[in-house]
Amino acid sequence: MSAQRCVHVSITGRVQGVGFRGWMVRQANARNLSGWGRNLPDGTVEAVFCGPPDAVGNMIEACKEGPKWANVAAVEVSEETQEPRGAFTILNDR
Repeated sequence: MSAQRCVHVSITGRVQGVGFRGWMVRQANARNLSGWGRNLPDGTVEAVFCGPPDAVGNMIEACKEGPKWANVAAVEVSEETQEPRGAFTILNDR
């Protein structure tokens, strides 16, 4: 089995109400990543991405730009121990 990397990301800025979660699903699925994303009450989008290290790193970089209408202020990344399986999905907002 090839090496996998899982990360937890918190994305701040104008990232809610701009299609960020739908964009994340398309971007993560294009990279064959598993995990999840959701909105938080404070306006942050959080996500977990798991997959090949290069694909995860590429996804982190993509999140720094986000979709067209987003204005990303920061992307905080921490290594994650859980390993979600299956397609990337959106969870209910917390």
